[in-house]
Amino acid sequence: MSVDASTGTWLGRTIELEVGAVAHGGHCVARAEGRVVFVRHALPGERVLASVTEDKGGSFCRADAVEVLEASPERVEPPCPLAAPGECGGCDWQHATPGYQRELKAAVVTEQLKRLAGIERDVVVEALDGGPLDWRSRVRLVAGKDGRAGFRAHHSHRVIAIDDCPITVPGALDDVVSRKWRPGSEIEVTKDGEGQVHLRDLSTVHGKTRSRQLAGGIAVQHAAGRDWRLDAHGFWQVHPAAADTLAAVVAEWAEAPRDGVAWDLYAGVGLFASVLAEQVGPRGRVLAIESGRRAVVDGEENLADLPQVRWRSGRVEHLLADAPKPVDVVVLDPPRKGAGKAVVDSIVEGSPDRIVYVACDPAALARDIALFAGHGYGLVDLRAFDAFPMTHHVECVALLQ
Repeated sequence: MSVDASTGTWLGRTIELEVGAVAHGGHCVARAEGRVVFVRHALPGERVLASVTEDKGGSFCRADAVEVLEASPERVEPPCPLAAPGECGGCDWQHATPGYQRELKAAVVTEQLKRLAGIERDVVVEALDGGPLDWRSRVRLVAGKDGRAGFRAHHSHRVIAIDDCPITVPGALDDVVSRKWRPGSEIEVTKDGEGQVHLRDLSTVHGKTRSRQLAGGIAVQHAAGRDWRLDAHGFWQVHPAAADTLAAVVAEWAEAPRDGVAWDLYAGVGLFASVLAEQVGPRGRVLAIESGRRAVVDGEENLADLPQVRWRSGRVEHLLADAPKPVDVVVLDPPRKGAGKAVVDSIVEGSPDRIVYVACDPAALARDIALFAGHGYGLVDLRAFDAFPMTHHVECVALLQ
């Protein structure tokens, strides 16, 4: 295989590849003529024919496995026909057994910890209750040119219309796929803990986004021994079992002392703040910081019975300077990009005994663990959960001391 002289790339070419290890992002690594090929729809150890889908020159390109010449014993028929090259980009691993999917995710977490934090650690990704299908309770779709709702193809704006989605909780999409929408509209769907479906239409008209709540609006969720009422389209864990599972791990590892001080950073509506408040008791203090103003309002209402929780609305890196110090324990659940140096530096200024870090991206987690290590905080324990089956995403909780 050589570079196309007319275009300078391999785009559109088909290459026979020996597939190597899994990589972060839902693909595996292969090599061809000194170049790295990140190939989707393949599994480690397979021999495939792959079509190059993206090539910007340089040392690597991207491809889809379009024919499997030698299959892995862990390969299965995807439960969704749209989990295929050129089709829906929402799932990454439908062609692998559920157990092997977790092994692949564990390998990614292990590799990121070693490469970015210098930590060698065996990782096990644990399954959540409910199985690999029918778990996604929050979905965002887009309407194609024909008005049908669907998902975008991988690394593309092209819309793949759907009639159903096997990873979404049953019944959530019935009123979405049965009608036509304004082309380009985004449709947000949430099915809450009471089984109610909430539906919002986001349409852009003359450059302005118009939001219309078509059904519901206030979701009811259940976790950490409490009932939660919140904006149906605000932040909450996508997997129905995730919030309770993560809250239980935080409760076990935080060990906030009675009458102590705790911080809940990137607090959302206060799931972890509620756990910390129970531990420190009525004479303790919990600072909950969240940038989303609506989430803070919901959090204040849901935790009104816990006056030891004090809320601040704004960016974490801007508000920690005035936070109560010293602090006994810090819980943080940052966005996918991680906390970063400024937040890590501010956390360690509080001299917490324990830091519980909830992460949805293993690379960001590893980078931040390395930053904490520079201040003397080491990784004591780590658990990983398959909170997003069929996708490459994995949820981790790390304990640092």
